[in-house]
Amino acid sequence: MALLLKRYGFGVPEPERAIHSARNALTLIAEDTIQPYVKPEKKAVLLNEMKLFRLPWPLEQLMELGNTEVVMRVTLSYFIEPNPAESARNQKQRYASHGLRFAVKLPDEDENDFRKCVNKAARQEADQTRASDSGWTLGTGLRDRGSLHSDHRRGPASDLARRGAVVVYPVSGWWKDREHLERYHRSARFALVVSIVTPTTEVDIYTPVLNKIGIQV
Repeated sequence: MALLLKRYGFGVPEPERAIHSARNALTLIAEDTIQPYVKPEKKAVLLNEMKLFRLPWPLEQLMELGNTEVVMRVTLSYFIEPNPAESARNQKQRYASHGLRFAVKLPDEDENDFRKCVNKAARQEADQTRASDSGWTLGTGLRDRGSLHSDHRRGPASDLARRGAVVVYPVSGWWKDREHLERYHRSARFALVVSIVTPTTEVDIYTPVLNKIGIQV
């Protein structure tokens, strides 16, 4: 898998899916900003905030599908500021100004527990998938390279219905480590894309979400 990812990246768009809309496919897009770091007075630079997104899932339709396998994909994209130091060019942890990661709530996980678990992992700089959240195609070992992170998983629709939250959180970068350059106060823009696809076109998962969020055309 690592060799395929290195050679082909995330592949190319499927023309059929790109030009057609389908009621059994849903894509949610969020564009936001985050301030990765903060510096309290007379203290070192610390990780600052995380952003939690509650997903407006079509709960009734997903629960009706039960054990039907659906595909969920999460993509996180952002731009970094390269480290001006020549010595950092080949050092992953020091090259990027900041790093962002995403985590998805487990089916039976309380939202507060989810926040605490992600916060603990971020504070410990643990770039690893939570042991209980297996099943992702790439996993964090592969998907967390660079500044475009994308992964997907297959599972029962009823489980997906209970995975209704995604967190975006920061990890270290040179904005944090090179304190004398005073970049720690900066904010960063990012885009989060979450999509689900069901195998049957007879189920409409698009319209219920459209009604929930009230998109204005």
